[in-house]
Amino acid sequence: ELARIVRRSASLLKVPADDAGGFEIARRSRGTPRIANRLLRRVRDYAEVRGDGTVAKATAQAGLQLFGVDERGLDKVDRAILNAICQQFAGGPVGLSTVAISVGEQPETVEDMYEPFLIQQGLLARTPRGRIAMPAAYAHIGLPVPAADRPQALFD
Repeated sequence: ELARIVRRSASLLKVPADDAGGFEIARRSRGTPRIANRLLRRVRDYAEVRGDGTVAKATAQAGLQLFGVDERGLDKVDRAILNAICQQFAGGPVGLSTVAISVGEQPETVEDMYEPFLIQQGLLARTPRGRIAMPAAYAHIGLPVPAADRPQALFD
């Protein structure tokens, strides 16, 4: 459905886009049409400046990489949150305000914009004591999962 939205938006913007390019943008858009349209506009700009103006799969991949959107749809702030929790705070638990300060965002922004997707993706968990990084978060940012001094039920 999102790929269809991207293709429709591309036609409204008068941007030539193939199915693979639209699918690549849709795949990284967190399941949200608003984000898909924002990524399409950014990739369109990239395609016009560095390509032939067509949003093809390779162009979409290169543009999204330049803009810091990875294969799972995480952006620079998402990765900064994961890095902060995994490295600065030893995987947590850590409070929302502390996470927000460490990445330079407002707590409400972290809680409303970033945290839900990170939780959906199994990268972060909310506990009564604070946010903790899940093993998938360590894997995503290329760190080894720490020793089993953390509650095992959270990781099974």
